[in-house]
Amino acid sequence: MSTQNVELLLSHADSHEPVAPDGLPADAAMQAPRDDDAQGREERHLWDDGEDPNSLPAQRWGLVAPEGPEGDRLLALMEPLRRHRQEQQEGHPVRVYRVSAELAAEGRNLEDFTRWVRVVLDDEAVPVADRPRYLLFLGDFHQVPFELQQAAAHDAYVGRLAFRRDEDYAAYVDKVLRWENAPSAERQPRSLFFTVHDGTAATRTGYQSLVAPAIASARQARELGRFPARDVLELGMPGEPGANALLEQAAHQDPTLLFSMSHGLGSPRAGWRSTDAKLALQGALNLGEGQHLDGAALAQRPFLPGGIWFLFACFGAGTPSRSAFHHWLKQLQAGGQFSGRLESLTAALPRPGERPFVAALPQSVLANPQGPLAVIGHVDLAWTYGFQDRDHRQGKVSRFMEPLQQLARGRRVGLGLSWLLRGGHQANLELTTLYDQEEAARSAGKPSTVDPLRRSHLWMLRQDLGGYVLLGDPAVRLPLAPR
Repeated sequence: MSTQNVELLLSHADSHEPVAPDGLPADAAMQAPRDDDAQGREERHLWDDGEDPNSLPAQRWGLVAPEGPEGDRLLALMEPLRRHRQEQQEGHPVRVYRVSAELAAEGRNLEDFTRWVRVVLDDEAVPVADRPRYLLFLGDFHQVPFELQQAAAHDAYVGRLAFRRDEDYAAYVDKVLRWENAPSAERQPRSLFFTVHDGTAATRTGYQSLVAPAIASARQARELGRFPARDVLELGMPGEPGANALLEQAAHQDPTLLFSMSHGLGSPRAGWRSTDAKLALQGALNLGEGQHLDGAALAQRPFLPGGIWFLFACFGAGTPSRSAFHHWLKQLQAGGQFSGRLESLTAALPRPGERPFVAALPQSVLANPQGPLAVIGHVDLAWTYGFQDRDHRQGKVSRFMEPLQQLARGRRVGLGLSWLLRGGHQANLELTTLYDQEEAARSAGKPSTVDPLRRSHLWMLRQDLGGYVLLGDPAVRLPLAPR
């Protein structure tokens, strides 16, 4: 089992220095709290997986919106897209689900959200064939909780649209319809891999253990015809800043896949000066050398037109109301395994009374008519756990490479993300089994034979992979010409 440290892709917004420069020792996961949430995360298979997962007539498409006037307004903005998807699923009605303010209130737990999925999405009054597998959530995390999206993603292909202006919703809908009605003449996408080489342990680990092997795998798969991309370009080579090359390559009009690895901006050392500053900058890409890439910089310029962006960084997709790692970090600090100031991490999270939010960077590019159709990113702290497999020295590059291959083949983006999320679901199943074994031993008055380090690694893996979300319609795909 590898003893490699666990690294965090988070930096201060003012100094751009990493929040946890020394990472955490591999055995820090020993302090991961035992939780019973795994019991509510069981796998459920309600659809016939023999059906084509790309087929909307077979899988269906639906909407999830807040109750009340806010939800009504959002649904009205989606009306052109709703009509389009209903036509694509051969006239079958688009089902709309509403989320009450009570369910969105602070203090709700995983059981509340899984119950909503079980009772509302899995309504026994609705035939299984009529339950939509592609679900587009509307509104920010305070309107429709992030945790509800997590719960639904165990079975469904889930995406979210959250903007601060109505015109941005309309711009996104127009962009999707434009690309789907007039796709590119290209039959294969371009693929870009961008790493910020800022000299930190986190980006060095990310490059050596994930990005470089992924590039090698993509090039080999391309030669074998398994990764149907026109090219595999590496940007930001070691020793090169790469930001200008990224902006230049991302401006091409042909549909492009981009995978980026960097620190995400967190709280300045002295804290955010205002809520507006936090909403604008948290999760922006730290480019190193005191530079960053935020939503304002990409709101107008062409950046991945008709493409898809996999954004690997802390808070790259958004900030939750509470971190899944908060209690664990407090235990590490109390035990002397976390030498940094816990406040450096928790300062990035909403304070009591503040709301969680989708990050401004993906909001800007999705609202940009010359921007991508979808962004995959992380809500919460993003660790290197997702690809540092503790059972295999070579790690789990395929968790991140396979979604890109799926998208290059023309699969819908929600389906592509599901490959990554399945790693978290598998970890949860194994974790549940270990919890059951511990409970059986306790009930029998016998010592547990469960390896606590293995259990803790599984907990970390589940939490880390569970933080990845899709922003955009899960039914979109790269607008390529038919092969």
